[in-house]
Amino acid sequence: MFIDSILHEGGAQGREAKEMRCYELLDKLGIKYMRADHDAADTIALCEDVEKVLGAKICKNLFLTNRQQTEFYLLLMPGEKPFFTKLLSKQIGTARLSFATPEHMSELLDITPGSVSVLGLMNDKEKKVHLVIDRDLLKDEYFGCHPCLNTSTLKISTADLIEKILPALSYEPQYVDLPWERTE
Repeated sequence: MFIDSILHEGGAQGREAKEMRCYELLDKLGIKYMRADHDAADTIALCEDVEKVLGAKICKNLFLTNRQQTEFYLLLMPGEKPFFTKLLSKQIGTARLSFATPEHMSELLDITPGSVSVLGLMNDKEKKVHLVIDRDLLKDEYFGCHPCLNTSTLKISTADLIEKILPALSYEPQYVDLPWERTE
């Protein structure tokens, strides 16, 4: 995988509009970040080299929906942690979770599969997406996420996410404790 060896701190230009909105938000909030540009990385496995360059774990971002496709959830969790749908469903009180469609991703978050990111919540003007965060994600000082495109990855302070970004976007996350192993 090609990774730009120059890390960028703040500011960006000449990028797609949805990516530029991410940088504008972070700059407006005074949030420092590091950016690595790279080939498309749409899976956690492909992000391993990027993690080494940034010195931060890239979180797993799962866009989920209930069976009726009337409720939508963005789950942030450690990238290396396995996901067990049934165990999350129990904790958030929703049955039959599945992955949301690419159409819903585009419509609600202006994101495509492989580029899902907490920063996409800035595009959810009607607040239709519920944010769910696994508490294990909060243990690291930094986390990595895409700026709504999977050809760049940002290293952002976890404290800035919780204390600045989410309040600025008017999001109150629901916290869950997902297991590292299946418990049933």
